[in-house]
Amino acid sequence: MLKGIDPLLSPDLLHALAAMGHGDEVVVADANFPAASLARRLLRLDGADAPRALRAILSVLPLDTFTPTPAAVMAVVGAPERVPEPVREFQALVETAAGRAVQFEVVERFAFYERSRAAFAVVATSERRAYGNIILTKGVIPPA
Repeated sequence: MLKGIDPLLSPDLLHALAAMGHGDEVVVADANFPAASLARRLLRLDGADAPRALRAILSVLPLDTFTPTPAAVMAVVGAPERVPEPVREFQALVETAAGRAVQFEVVERFAFYERSRAAFAVVATSERRAYGNIILTKGVIPPA
């Protein structure tokens, strides 16, 4: 255990987040996401839903400020304009962590899979709701 670190963040997940560089991406994936077959580096947070995992990750991960969309979500198949409940929750969590309004990129399902394949890591959660997936782009921590 460490002071000030969300206990949901395992040593392996903390290591992966710390090892990521500026512009690297991490995927928070729901239980139905093909994480094992897509991930270069798979990390599991069994028992946690996607918003809980996202909150923990955002407690230590700076979001990229050099891109207008440091977060991406999967478009609903057949209704890309629809915003699923998990995505509404993600929006609030990301904006709270960033301290500003954040625009999400909406990515077609198979393009989202391809982008996930290139991500630094995929964090598999136990989220049961559909479209409980988000890609975050790591930013920088400015000098003190």
